[in-house]
Amino acid sequence: MAMKVAIIAANGGMFDAYKVFNIATAAAASDAEVGIFFTFEGLNLIHKQAVKQLPMPAGAEHFAEGFKNANVPSVPELAAMAQELGVKMIACQMTMDVMSLKEEDFMNGIEVGGAATFIDFAKDANISLSF
Repeated sequence: MAMKVAIIAANGGMFDAYKVFNIATAAAASDAEVGIFFTFEGLNLIHKQAVKQLPMPAGAEHFAEGFKNANVPSVPELAAMAQELGVKMIACQMTMDVMSLKEEDFMNGIEVGGAATFIDFAKDANISLSF
């Protein structure tokens, strides 16, 4: 039975995005079953517009150039890689309702579900992470 990794993405900054998608793609590339639950500001990581302007922590602006110089993929590229590797991405329905967001605001291939949907996925996970 393959390893199962459950990730909650509740924060919406640039560093959060890299943490979430780096772990997710590494795990999926190692044949793990991976699911990410995007909630609150974490929805920015899969939002078609917000993903283009994810905030960097104050004083960390130099990382943007470092990412570029190291040929690190962009957040949208990492999200697409995750999808290609079969990572299950669930957008929180409750948060979407509270923030008046619609499924079409997000990248294609995103599942919309509640916490129960994620709990059903995560109940037997080998690794559970929250960012």
